[in-house]
Amino acid sequence: MATTKVVSIIARAQIILKDTAAVRWPVLELQDWLNDSYREIVSLHPDANAQTGTFTCVAGYRQSLEASYPNAYKILEVISNKAATSNKKFVKLVSRASMDTMRPNWYNETASVNVQKYMYDKRVPKDFLVYPPATTAAQLEIIYATVPAPHALTKAQLENPATVETINLDDIYSNPMLDYILYRAFSKDSVATNNATMAVAHYQAMVASLNFKVQSDENVAPGSS
Repeated sequence: MATTKVVSIIARAQIILKDTAAVRWPVLELQDWLNDSYREIVSLHPDANAQTGTFTCVAGYRQSLEASYPNAYKILEVISNKAATSNKKFVKLVSRASMDTMRPNWYNETASVNVQKYMYDKRVPKDFLVYPPATTAAQLEIIYATVPAPHALTKAQLENPATVETINLDDIYSNPMLDYILYRAFSKDSVATNNATMAVAHYQAMVASLNFKVQSDENVAPGSS
């Protein structure tokens, strides 16, 4: 759960920009870039806002996250069957090519509440395929990525240090968020001396920080030692 306040991120950016009076970079503009940072971070690292949920299937082999989770960005994993009438067993990830080879007519097999396997195509990130085809009674426990809701604070709220609204990603992402805001701010004034260079440096710092976190998470994940 995040504890870093939105106004704190905005204030830190203003200090670095030497614009605490919000003359060149209005606070509403900085808030827009904070919201943009969520999309950028989740696009680069979808697990930054991973969620678990129970997905209710539609009839057939093709399932779309948007049916149950309109704000979902992509499917990360299908874990198990969840329907009360199901066997509650895990669901295995396989390639569509292997399924097509082993069971060429699997698309047309009898539908079931018990899903055994799922397939994913990164070109269609919000969709996944299930075998056997699902009935409308089938439910699955899934992990999916979603973009956080944007902030819509007023100018007065953003200028008030007492405003308590917190960022919509974990605190560990506050530095990449700040770097993204600064990247956009310096890009706005890229014709000024060194600003284009500063913009690139902050974007690279954001990416490096995210990549370092991924590597660090892998090093301490269960079973990594």
